[in-house]
Amino acid sequence: MRILIYGAGVIGSIYGALLAEAGLNVTLYARGRRADALRSHGLLYRKGGTVKAARVSVLTTLADGDRYDFIFLTVRENQLLQALAELKSNSSPTIVTMVNSLDTYDKWEAVCGRGRILPAFPGAGGGFNGDVLDAALTPRLIQPTTIGKTDGREAKLAEVMRKAGIPCQVVPDMHAWQICHLGMVVPIADAYYASEDPEHAGNDPRLMKKTASQISDNLEALRELGIKLSPARINVFRILPSWLTAVALGFVFRSRFGDRFMYRHSMKAPDEMRRLHDAFYAYITRRPEN
Repeated sequence: MRILIYGAGVIGSIYGALLAEAGLNVTLYARGRRADALRSHGLLYRKGGTVKAARVSVLTTLADGDRYDFIFLTVRENQLLQALAELKSNSSPTIVTMVNSLDTYDKWEAVCGRGRILPAFPGAGGGFNGDVLDAALTPRLIQPTTIGKTDGREAKLAEVMRKAGIPCQVVPDMHAWQICHLGMVVPIADAYYASEDPEHAGNDPRLMKKTASQISDNLEALRELGIKLSPARINVFRILPSWLTAVALGFVFRSRFGDRFMYRHSMKAPDEMRRLHDAFYAYITRRPEN
């Protein structure tokens, strides 16, 4: 099986490393300094206390006839449409979109071709120390790699993930799942940006209470729009008193998990998160359809 990772940042690199480690044929599409580093040193990643090099190929251009079983699209939201346009003429049948967005998938397929999108979302985070990837998968209980149910291709992709030891789940409505996800993560990112000391935002109880209230309000607004909350367990954030959610959030913000999966992403992608903030609140303030 041939896999192309289109985008060699943190998310693309960790999936590339894990899939290559499982023995799959993995190619990374990269540009600029990142492509140079990959060609010079390989895909370096930290595992335990050691640095390893994944066996991957590197591309800076993609030929139309260069066919892959799956293309993992792991770019930022503002790069998505351009990437899909570049992939339009390539013959690979399935593009796995691992991108934060409120767009509907038919909009994406209008760019790259009908039937090619398999929506998904990563369950990973971290950063780079120089050219060495220092990242990890999120705990399965919190957020496994999530794949949208489509036409059966999701089962094949889930099998690939499991072969690589990547926890995953298939959900019936990926678009609803992503909207609910934004309802949670947008207030979390906003908390970091509102804090005078973002790295220690979890030490501010008033900020944590405001964040807890905003998450609850967001989820209630989505329910009023007729969206079934996904995964169902996030309903707990509507039910719990805000002070209790605030205490829990403070603990998570101060944890190693919070640093790796929340703080680092929010601080390295503020423009993307602020665009998503605007898009999400525009979405939930629209009038429900009758």
